[in-house]
Amino acid sequence: MDKALGHRFWVIPEGYIPAGSHGPEPEMLSHDTACILNTGPHEARVSFTIYFENRDPVGPYRVTVPPRRTRHIRFNDIDDPEPVPVATDYASVIESDVPIVVQYTRLDSRQAENALLSVTPYGTD
Repeated sequence: MDKALGHRFWVIPEGYIPAGSHGPEPEMLSHDTACILNTGPHEARVSFTIYFENRDPVGPYRVTVPPRRTRHIRFNDIDDPEPVPVATDYASVIESDVPIVVQYTRLDSRQAENALLSVTPYGTD
């Protein structure tokens, strides 16, 4: 497929990386992930801005997604310009220079009975 599906702007109003984990790492490390799909023929230059309740936003965090590929970005792993803090409520805005599709997933493994949630954020152009 050479058609670019999706939107250029995505909003994830809820984010929270649990501070603790239960089980083997890295598989069971508590995390938030943005799953990005680029169905188009051009590389997607993607930036994240992180918003907080009681301080100024941080960003941009920059990643690329090759054409006709997917990339899963753990918020725990992005650290430039600074790490995304754990145990802190946040929201994010994702912007791309080409249309992409974004899905948000959280693994909360603070207990042996793990919780996993996955949602499609709000997409707009």
